[in-house]
Amino acid sequence: MNKHYDTVIFDMDGTLLNTLEDLTDSVNAAMRTFGRPERTLEEIRQFVGNGVLKLMERSVPEGREAADFEEIYEWFKNYYSKHSEEKTRPYDGIPELVRNLKDKGYKMAIVSNKFHDAVCHLSRLYFGDLLPVSIGENEAAGIRKKPAPDTVLSALKALGSEPEKSVYVGDSEVDYATAVNSGLDCILVSWGFRDRKLLESFAPQAIADTPDEVLTFCEGRMNGNRSY
Repeated sequence: MNKHYDTVIFDMDGTLLNTLEDLTDSVNAAMRTFGRPERTLEEIRQFVGNGVLKLMERSVPEGREAADFEEIYEWFKNYYSKHSEEKTRPYDGIPELVRNLKDKGYKMAIVSNKFHDAVCHLSRLYFGDLLPVSIGENEAAGIRKKPAPDTVLSALKALGSEPEKSVYVGDSEVDYATAVNSGLDCILVSWGFRDRKLLESFAPQAIADTPDEVLTFCEGRMNGNRSY
């Protein structure tokens, strides 16, 4: 990759923050409360990526066909909003990456399928004002969630950025599809919720194994070579 970008759009869960344990604990609190079997960490790892509605659809054995599904879903959302930061932490090197990008003049945003209030809260909690644009799921307002391009295009508009000068950084098949649908180049990170072999199958512009490599790719210092 030898292209220089001026804007970086980040996914949140599995890219900036390791949220898996808090999500698993919250799902299982709901499962216990409503008499359903608990889920393993690895099951939740595979269930995430398409928003919390889909997460609960996959976690409840009967899915949305369950008579009490909406009650379970609302209970989970309320519980998670109160317990979303107990075990959640930025991945090692991520705060330094975000600070370095900011210092170098990059425009940045978070775009996530997590519900909007949680995205804004976690962004402020862990990154302060470094990521001024944070957009979560808001389909009630007619903004489709990823992999539709709506949230990414909204972020670019808020930042005053163009797709050809922007790169999307994520960790999953949903993120790759989001980048393609939005007309952005894509960096996938290997420390998140999907294994490297799956990421390689998508042939993104690059796969980063460390946060430092994200900065290297953004600055176009890879001499046109992918990292795999």
